[in-house]
Amino acid sequence: MKPLIELKNVSKVFGGRADTVQRMIERGASKDDIRRDTGATVGVNNVSLEIMPGELFVIMGLSGSGKSTLLRCVNRLIEPTYGSIVIEDVDVTALRKEELLRFRRKKTAMVFQKFALFPHRTVQDNVAFGLELQNVPIKKRLEVAQEKLALVGLDGWGGHLPQQLSGGMQQRVGLARALANDPDILMMDEAFSALDPLIRDDMQDELLNLQRSLHKTILFITHDLNEALKLGDRIALMKDGEVVQVGTPEEIVQHPANEYVARFLKGVDVTKVLVAGDVMKRPFPVLRQQEGPAAALLRLRDAGLSSGFIVDEGRHLVGLITVDQLSQMAHQKKRTLTEGTYEEIVTVLPGTPVEELVNLIVTTRYPIAVVDENRVLRGLVMKSSILEAMAAQGGENDAS
Repeated sequence: MKPLIELKNVSKVFGGRADTVQRMIERGASKDDIRRDTGATVGVNNVSLEIMPGELFVIMGLSGSGKSTLLRCVNRLIEPTYGSIVIEDVDVTALRKEELLRFRRKKTAMVFQKFALFPHRTVQDNVAFGLELQNVPIKKRLEVAQEKLALVGLDGWGGHLPQQLSGGMQQRVGLARALANDPDILMMDEAFSALDPLIRDDMQDELLNLQRSLHKTILFITHDLNEALKLGDRIALMKDGEVVQVGTPEEIVQHPANEYVARFLKGVDVTKVLVAGDVMKRPFPVLRQQEGPAAALLRLRDAGLSSGFIVDEGRHLVGLITVDQLSQMAHQKKRTLTEGTYEEIVTVLPGTPVEELVNLIVTTRYPIAVVDENRVLRGLVMKSSILEAMAAQGGENDAS
C-alpha cells in the first residue's frame, strides 16, 4: 500500500541562519550545539516518516520534543525550513497560498487541546462553521452538523451553547466540527490532555470507535505514553526534534531502540499493550484425542504436569484432562481419550489484551488456552507468563 503522507528530511529552524544550521544538522550537530553556536533553535530535525491510509499514527514525546511543530509543518501552519511533505502525490511545501487554503479545507481538519468553540454560536452552528466558510447551503450544512453530532454521541445537544456543556462534551463538539468537512486526514494536537482522567479515557474509547467505522488517517499528538500505546497503530517517539523510534506499540515496548526509549517506557502498564499472543507459551505436551489414557498419563508425568490439553486430528482444542482422570481411565481399560470427561477451560484469541487475561487468570484453576478463530490451539497463558512479561518491563510492582 502506498503511503498517504510522506515526510522526507523535514527540518524546522527558528531564529535565522538556516543555511548554517542545515549544514550543522548534516554534520550531526546536536540541538544544544546548534543553539550555542548560532543562537537558532531546531524545532524539527531531519524527520522522515511514512503514514499509511487509514492509520492512526501517534507522534509523542515530552514537552519541547518537536511533536506539535512537526504536526503543524504537515499542513504548513508552520512553514518547514527544509524537506518535502507529500500528501497523495501533492507536494504541500510547493503550494501557493490560495492552493494551500483549498487543500487544507478539502484534505485536513484539526482538533486542538483548547476547544476553540465560538461561545455565541450554538453547538450545531459551531460544528457547521467550516461548511459555512465553504459556502455550503445552510440546510445542507445544518444536516451535516446534526449527523456528526449524533456520530460523537451528542444527538439533541445542537441547540445548546458551548458553556452549557461539560469539558468532555465540548471536545466532542470540536471533533464533530473536524469531521463535518469529511477530511481525509484528521490532525489532533494534544486533543484530550486538558480533560479529567475518566473523561479522557472515554474520549480515547470514542475515538477508537469512530476510527473503526470511519477509517480516517489520523495524526495524533500526545505526551502521554499510555495514551499513545492505547490509540496508536504505530508510534513515532521524538526527542530534541528527532524521531528516535517508529513502530507498533508492541514493537516499541518489547524492543526499545535505545536507552532513552527504555527509560521512557519504565513503569508503563504493559497489560494495556501486550496481548495473549505476546505472552503465550508453546503448549507441550499436547494430548491427542485418539491416544490411550496410559500413554497420555506417562507423557504428562514425564513433563511434571498435573493436567493436559487435548486436541483432535486438526489440532482443534477439545478440552483439558487431569492426571487423576487419566489414571482412572487407564484403570478402567479405556481405549482412547474420547471416552473421558473433560474439564471446563477458558479460551481467548491471540489478540486479547493482557489486561483482560489478568482478570481471567485469577478465576480459573488451569492455564488459559489461546486459540484462533477456528479453535486451533496456538498456545497457553499461565500466571507465570503474565508475571514474566511484567517483570521484563519493570512493571511487577505496578501490577501487585
